[in-house]
Amino acid sequence: MANESLRTTIRVFVVDDHPMIRHGLAAMVQAERELHWVGDASTGEDAVRLAPALKPDVVLMDLVMPQMDGIAAISALRPLLPATRFIVLTSLLEPSEVKRALDAGASSFLLKNASAQELITVIRATASGHRVLAPEVTDALIAGERRNSPGTDLTQRERELLALMARGLSNQEISNRLAIAMPTVKFHVTNILAKLHADNRTEAVLTALKHKLVMLD
Repeated sequence: MANESLRTTIRVFVVDDHPMIRHGLAAMVQAERELHWVGDASTGEDAVRLAPALKPDVVLMDLVMPQMDGIAAISALRPLLPATRFIVLTSLLEPSEVKRALDAGASSFLLKNASAQELITVIRATASGHRVLAPEVTDALIAGERRNSPGTDLTQRERELLALMARGLSNQEISNRLAIAMPTVKFHVTNILAKLHADNRTEAVLTALKHKLVMLD
C-alpha cells in the first residue's frame, strides 16, 4: 500500500514572486493527501536553479515576474524536466501571452481567482496528461484569433463588393450591378483595402481567397 501511495503522489513546485500566494498555495497543496509540496521559487531564475533537482510532476508558474518571466522560465525548464507538466497561474489574459505560454510548453492555464478545488482538479488532470484551459482563457484565445484573422471586420456590403472584385468586375461594373453610386463604390473599396491591409485590389482579392472570405464558382 505504501508503494502504491508513493506512486500516486503528485509532486508540486510553485513559482510566484508574491509570498502570500506561495504560502497560500503551499497550504492548499499540503492539505491534499495525494499532493506533495516539494518547494517554491520567487523568481524565474530561482525556479530554473532549484526545480530540476526536486523533479516535480507539476509546476505552478506565474507569468509576470521581474527579469525572467514565467514563459522564459518554462522554456528553460522544459529540456531539464521533460516529464514535468506546467500549469500557468495568472491574472493576465492577453491572448498573445497565452499563446506564447502554450507554445513554450505550458500544459494548462488557470486564472488566479480560481477556487482551491478548481486548482486541485486542474493539477490532477494535468498530472494525468490532460490539457486544461480556464473558460476565460479559451474565450481570450478565440477573441485573439478573430482579431488577427483578416476580414473579420468586413461589413456585409463590403463582402458583397469583395466577391464582385474577386470576379474581376471594375468599379463601374460594380456600381451598375449593385445600383450604387461610383463614390460609394470607391468608399467601400478603400475600406476593404484598409481592413485587409492590402495595397491594391489584386492583393485584396488574393487575401480574400486565401482566407476564404469569398468563394469563386
